[in-house]
Amino acid sequence: MNSTIATGHVMRCLSIAQELQNQKEDVIFFLADGQAAGLLESRGFPYVVLDSKWDDLEIELPVLKAAMKQKGISKLLVDSYYVTESYLRQLGSMAEVAYLDDLNAFDYPVHSLICYANYWEDLKYQRYYEYTRFYMGPSYAPMRSAFKHCKKHKIKPVAERLLMLSGGTDRYDVYEQLLSRIDLSQYKRIDVICGMYDKKYEMIKHRYREHANVVVHQAVEDIEKYMQAADMAVSAGGFTLYELCACGTPAVSFSLADNQLCNVRKFHADQMIEYAGDARFDPVAEKISACLEKYRCDYKERRRSLKMQQLADGRGAERIAKALL
Repeated sequence: MNSTIATGHVMRCLSIAQELQNQKEDVIFFLADGQAAGLLESRGFPYVVLDSKWDDLEIELPVLKAAMKQKGISKLLVDSYYVTESYLRQLGSMAEVAYLDDLNAFDYPVHSLICYANYWEDLKYQRYYEYTRFYMGPSYAPMRSAFKHCKKHKIKPVAERLLMLSGGTDRYDVYEQLLSRIDLSQYKRIDVICGMYDKKYEMIKHRYREHANVVVHQAVEDIEKYMQAADMAVSAGGFTLYELCACGTPAVSFSLADNQLCNVRKFHADQMIEYAGDARFDPVAEKISACLEKYRCDYKERRRSLKMQQLADGRGAERIAKALL
């Protein structure tokens, strides 16, 4: 994890690791660099820092293979967009390899493929693989165990609490633009959650310090509590959308990267989460503001979110752990 790729990969792997640990399995993390070390230590998981490049995985193969041999690794879960066929094949000769994917970029030589994306059927995995096991769909979205216990979301006649989620970093200043555009007085509370790598956290907190209903946080541990308390949410188009589904929180999304586009468009097409555009090219703050104004007093429209909870129930990490075992 870092300021470029944010924290999502590590967080979802942590959720799976916790479920494996609950099954009395030994788990160890292999890291390209030490940025996630403190987080893993706080959760009690051992790790090995490979001192390699997170975006050039073949470089790490000699040291990774040596570490796997030393630690007696029998099963390996890989979570990176930078895998190559050679990388996966060499690891597969040493251990049973499972790969978390949402692209189907090439024929992955792995024992198991996990794709929790809502558009998994469009990727047509089975067309290319003969001996690989498949674990497909949002029921495998690997959330923390807290999301298993979300109750049916209460939809109020008028939305009073707004939640804003920037992911790892709000590099296109969406929330700064949005906060300056919406009528803050319409909400009893607005929670702004800045990511671990968001450099604008202090600035936003200072700018809105005199607005008692605007509360700015950074890298909160219990995000599910904010999601369950919110009447509406605004979120970037990554894994957070599945967490919002588990909580049943009505939401508006936007995208920040190419790998989010299929996700947000599918949610929009399924009439679960409205898509406001791509922050790299579109005036998304303007569109989000219009959506919030439209939905704030529209109980019927926000009630559509109840089917979000049917899509993802928060037990994905538990299912993946069982599949790995």
